[in-house]
Amino acid sequence: MMELLAPAGNREAFQAALECGADAIYLGGQQFGARQYAPNFSRDELAQCIRQAHLLGVRVFITVNTLVDDSEMPQLRDYLRDLYDIGADAAILQDVGVARVAKRVAPGLPIHASTQMTVHDLPGVNYLADYGFDRVILSRELSLAEIGAICRHARCEVETFIHGALCICYSGQCLMSSMIGGRSGNRGRCAQPCRLPYRLTDTNSRDLLAGLGIGEYLLSPKDFQTIEVMPEYIKAGVASLKIEGRMKRPEYVAVVVDAYRRAIDRAYADPDNYRTPPEDLRELEQIFNRGFTTAHLFGKNSREMMSDRRPNNRGVLIGRVIRYLPRERGLILKLEGPLAVGDIIEVWVKVGGRVNIEVHEIRVEDVSVDTADSAQEVVIPCPEPVRPGDRVFKTFDRRLTEKARAWFGKPHARRRIPVTMTVEAAVGQPMKIEVGDRQGNLGAALTQQSGQAARNRPLTPAVLETQCSRLGNTPFRLEDFTTRIVGEVMVPVSEINDARRRAVEQLEENRLAAFRRPPLPEMTATLAVKMPVTAAAVSAATGDRPALASKVDTLAQVQVALSAGADWILLSGERFQGGLYQRDDYIKILSVVRNAGKRISCCLPRIIRDVGSDEVERRLAWFAELQPDSVSVATVGALARVKKYPELSIHADYPMNLFNSEALAFVKEQGAACATLSPELTLPQVQKLAQAAVLPLECLVHGHLTLMISEFCALGAYLGEQAGQPCTAPCKQSGYRLQDRKGEFFPVVSDDSCRMHILNGKELSMLPHVYRFHQAGIARLRIEGCRMNPEDLGKITALYRRAIDAGASGLDMAEIDAAEHEDITRGHYFRGVL
Repeated sequence: MMELLAPAGNREAFQAALECGADAIYLGGQQFGARQYAPNFSRDELAQCIRQAHLLGVRVFITVNTLVDDSEMPQLRDYLRDLYDIGADAAILQDVGVARVAKRVAPGLPIHASTQMTVHDLPGVNYLADYGFDRVILSRELSLAEIGAICRHARCEVETFIHGALCICYSGQCLMSSMIGGRSGNRGRCAQPCRLPYRLTDTNSRDLLAGLGIGEYLLSPKDFQTIEVMPEYIKAGVASLKIEGRMKRPEYVAVVVDAYRRAIDRAYADPDNYRTPPEDLRELEQIFNRGFTTAHLFGKNSREMMSDRRPNNRGVLIGRVIRYLPRERGLILKLEGPLAVGDIIEVWVKVGGRVNIEVHEIRVEDVSVDTADSAQEVVIPCPEPVRPGDRVFKTFDRRLTEKARAWFGKPHARRRIPVTMTVEAAVGQPMKIEVGDRQGNLGAALTQQSGQAARNRPLTPAVLETQCSRLGNTPFRLEDFTTRIVGEVMVPVSEINDARRRAVEQLEENRLAAFRRPPLPEMTATLAVKMPVTAAAVSAATGDRPALASKVDTLAQVQVALSAGADWILLSGERFQGGLYQRDDYIKILSVVRNAGKRISCCLPRIIRDVGSDEVERRLAWFAELQPDSVSVATVGALARVKKYPELSIHADYPMNLFNSEALAFVKEQGAACATLSPELTLPQVQKLAQAAVLPLECLVHGHLTLMISEFCALGAYLGEQAGQPCTAPCKQSGYRLQDRKGEFFPVVSDDSCRMHILNGKELSMLPHVYRFHQAGIARLRIEGCRMNPEDLGKITALYRRAIDAGASGLDMAEIDAAEHEDITRGHYFRGVL
């Protein structure tokens, strides 16, 4: 049966997930987790939760799904070993370097690949499986057909999300929060810039959506909801269904887990007649929603999946205002759903935003009532004027919240293990109590005293059952009870209770035994740090100046960059100008580069889905024939595809989130000949990595960096969609930008696969600091030139060429000042990320 995997951001949410039917629960400790703003759990709390869950047969996975700095590695090693020792059923990882450490220092601790690893194809899944991952959590952009195809051929378990908040960007590829606010999603501190308001403008700052009735939250998706298609997941063969929500309230966890638990059970029991009760849909909507969508589950989705009018909980529509009563400061509302005192409602005022009301009083025909039902007209106090026809939404349902809390609140647990109990008693013999579960686990205990001949009140089966069924503080409930009493015997109640307690404790220990592991070997220096052997470390000691690379998209850019002094060309895997490259195009470009005596790396697309991957396989066959100096890969899936061609040299690009020396060692061991460091590193971090590098390193030094890559295209959704017609491709007609509430602009472009790329409006420039990269031992500096016109690319490339050649003296500051404009940034090189 598919596993139902529930979130828990605090102890109450954990209890809610446990009591409401989760098969497994994922939660975070107080370090290395992607939800650093959740309360999370201390080591002792983790251990307690794991024990409690294991008693019920529920597994617990711990999130270790952030990028880790080298300075944190000792702490990470101890943490992973701690997770092993306290019985965590798996660690969920983003960082390939962390995976390398985990395999070494905590062998036997299962590891799951987080959705932050951006795995969205079968080669990526199986590559990680072969490396030692037990499970891969797929990107949320995949269709059910793609998920099923992966599951059929995967060499490990496959997990997928089924409910909760969506990221508009491919998880693990978003730099927007990081670059504009310093709060990195890759470090667990995403500020959710996708939930903020934006204007879509042309390059003249003209609002292109004005008057079209489109909201301002242009990047805010609805919430994922798939409860109506549970049988389809069974057919797909998914191992685990994941609910998002470690930042959500316990009541949310309770309602959602309860609904999906019953849905999965119904889907297995009778898939042909599977239906979702309307009440379940209503409760899911009521507990939290931004509107619901199946996103890309049934094919590429667009405008329908967006909540552009509201980025947070919208509640449930319960009616429209009939009129406002100014004297009474109240509104008359015709209900379309139930309402109770204690609920919170929100009036969506046509002009002026929202009016929030906590319902303290409801009047029906001048009589105060606690509740009112659909079709009734009610009067509710309202502090601000509203208009007839204004919609009213219930954003908090008191009765639903109370119902949810009753499921997981003390004193009565909802989820208990049925047990049988047998009691044997005879005069002159200790009483024996044996308790067992359905899985065959047993616990038994004898009383300290032997049974005595009863004078007036001998034990009876009813008396014994009353005493032995007192299991209130245990995870058990008595299902069946039998006795064997020989003669008229008496045993003190205190003795019976003590034996029952010891028998139950033994059963608990025997249930936990299935989860116990052998102790880990002692940590040694070899275990702590193990880097691959390399012929020669690449460091500043070589004295070589960095090479200069330009990443480009067109032949014209190639020619300009080479003329201006580029040593390397990185030919983009996505096309932003013109159609797909053909074999003759590659032949021509490689010829131009080689005739100039320079080198070229041909990039694979940043996202490679199995559907449509034939084009990528054709390119790889061409590369194997034409032999570029390297092939650039951005994901483990792309890495797996290139490794089928051992004659090709591999460049591991920065979307692989190479943040520490262990990650660099990973890509080195997997065949990479060079690697680009994460742009979220500071210069001191870069220097430390370069000094101990096991392969040549590249750093980004100039250009408008991609902050988001998304299957959702804002241009197509808001400008190019026409009812029943193909997209009109506005991306090919003009230049576009998003403008945030602070007036900052972010260029928006679409690639040849209709994926949206949102770029930083601030141009990265490290012109004044080129020599610092030389000092650090960086082998190559890179200009992101795909979106530059040839003239600008030539100027920038020439400046960096001269800056590199000038060595320690660098460029004249007047020349730098003339080249740099007000919209430049130094990225994270001097500020770092939280």
